[in-house]
Amino acid sequence: MTRMSIAAALNAGLRAALESDPHVVLMGEDIGALGGVFRVTDGLQKDFGAARVIDAPLAESAIMGTAVGLAMRGYRPVVEIQFDGFVYPAYDQLVNQVARLHYRSGGLVRMPIVVRIPYGGGIGAVEHHSESPEAQFAMTPGLKVLTPATAHDAFWMVQEAVASDDPVVLMEPKRRYWESSEVGDQPAPTWSSVVRREGSDATLVTYGPMVATCLAAAETAAAEGREIEVVDLRTLSPLDLQPVMASVRRTGRVVVVHEAQRTLGIGAEVAARIGERCFFHLEAPVGRVTGYDMPYPPSRVEEEFLPDVDRILDAVDATFTAGSDGEAL
Repeated sequence: MTRMSIAAALNAGLRAALESDPHVVLMGEDIGALGGVFRVTDGLQKDFGAARVIDAPLAESAIMGTAVGLAMRGYRPVVEIQFDGFVYPAYDQLVNQVARLHYRSGGLVRMPIVVRIPYGGGIGAVEHHSESPEAQFAMTPGLKVLTPATAHDAFWMVQEAVASDDPVVLMEPKRRYWESSEVGDQPAPTWSSVVRREGSDATLVTYGPMVATCLAAAETAAAEGREIEVVDLRTLSPLDLQPVMASVRRTGRVVVVHEAQRTLGIGAEVAARIGERCFFHLEAPVGRVTGYDMPYPPSRVEEEFLPDVDRILDAVDATFTAGSDGEAL
């Protein structure tokens, strides 16, 4: 077991991928000499050369288009989008081409491309630097979407993503980059959800940057005599909801938590599936704690936008007190 930050774990995972396969190449703005704005690729260009760790121009559409060509020629490109809000110039290629080429070609063309996107708020950044666009990728057939919440997952997920013959969007919770945890020798099962904390009274379902917040909420609740289970989705496409359903059948109460806006977010899909599969096990309507349906606010007031421990615990309380119309949720 080695303790490291999520950023360091991603760096180590990328290093392992570069060492194990000469066809792996990294591309992105300032990822080489600078090591990326979050220093995730620090030292990799020095060790593997500028032909494999490529400082790209300020042109996301060109970066993604180049990755498509490299993938067609047998390479495994790993693309870094510097900030979440910068991905949209590349959205055309990613959704209209990368996600479809395997299907369109009848299985003849594979797109082993990894798109790394630092996402989410909480870092005091300006506009377009704190977005949560994960649902836009998770709803796209042909794309896999992963999001690590620990250094252990970050280390193994990035290697699993690089090894995949399908395109993978790796959503990296940027405000958790510097949080440290243990990295073990074995990854969790690929494309699976995990229970981060066991409990019997209610279930919190979450992912990415909100895992730590939900664990803090569960810790606070435990001091008050309520045991809350926390399930980390880890994979947003495909969704692995078996641990979620098993938890809900035990607890009967569930709240889904994410930073992204509420309407049509990942939480809406999770809540719908819980309703379909666990309706007769529910003691209250499924609750949701999310960002608000508005553009991400200025950094001075972002803490009012982001879900916190108090909002989460209020939603859990509501599952014990909600009326039949569920308005309290």
